[in-house]
Amino acid sequence: MGKGDATREAILEEAGHLARQVGLAGLTIGSLATRTGMSKSGLFAHFGSKESLQLDVLDHATERFTAEVVRPALTAPRGEPRVRALFDRWLAWDSTEGGCPLAAAAFELDDQPGPVRERLVHDQRAWFDTLATMATICVAEGHFRSDIDPRQFAQDVEGLMLSFHVASRLLTDPDAAARAHRGLDALLAAAAAR
Repeated sequence: MGKGDATREAILEEAGHLARQVGLAGLTIGSLATRTGMSKSGLFAHFGSKESLQLDVLDHATERFTAEVVRPALTAPRGEPRVRALFDRWLAWDSTEGGCPLAAAAFELDDQPGPVRERLVHDQRAWFDTLATMATICVAEGHFRSDIDPRQFAQDVEGLMLSFHVASRLLTDPDAAARAHRGLDALLAAAAAR
């Protein structure tokens, strides 16, 4: 990685931290300049606009999510163990300082038309596809019933994750993770092959 790429990566890391505090709408080149000690013109040279900065922050968060949650979970055995590994890694990801920026963005951008929302919708559809594919693999491995609806399973898992996000982040419920795990256990039991 060259110096320019390393600088850009460091800026995006800091922008991600800032977005976790103020949301994507609150993330501006000016606020990032203040946070990084860089000039607005220097940051503008990297991103060009607030929208470009927000898109790059979303891309960066998605790349980190894939690297820290999805790829490591894929090393678990196929089927139900992989679903559990993915769920556990997602809970750990959301439990870090500031929570999951992608979950926060889903709430923030749900009614905000434009390219930033469109990018998030694209990424969320890919995430749902990943979850649905895992359900299909669970059927193939004999862990789930053959009549399970993979898209419904994906939505149910996402619902558990978003519920955990609200319970742990907003409500500061100390039992949020235990409740999320019990919810996953119930979902997996309902899907289990007889």
